[in-house]
Amino acid sequence: MHPDQTPRAQAESLYYTALDAIEAGDPAAAVHACREALAVDPGFLDAMHALIRAHQDAGNFDEGIAVAQELAALDPEDVLAWTSLSILHQRKGMIAEAEAAALKAKLLGWKEQLRAKRDSIA
Repeated sequence: MHPDQTPRAQAESLYYTALDAIEAGDPAAAVHACREALAVDPGFLDAMHALIRAHQDAGNFDEGIAVAQELAALDPEDVLAWTSLSILHQRKGMIAEAEAAALKAKLLGWKEQLRAKRDSIA
């Protein structure tokens, strides 16, 4: 990481480090890199997605749920945030919560598809 990089560039570098760690099967390193990326650029939502995945891979379901809830609050129409929340709830055996989050993701996905179809017609 270069000290003269912009905060976003620094966060992106850490994010890619996290993705490499996820791919290598090292969720602890991925969690660390994601947290560093978010410390540099708290608005970097891709790093939040990676942090959720890293927590999921590490079996830290409560931590993943907390990050997914925070992401869904920041961007309520983020389909992947709701999908991740559903997966994490399911892994914890919280079926009602998992189904509610899955429904929210599905409805947002349909809304996105309708918007795209409308935009392609216009």
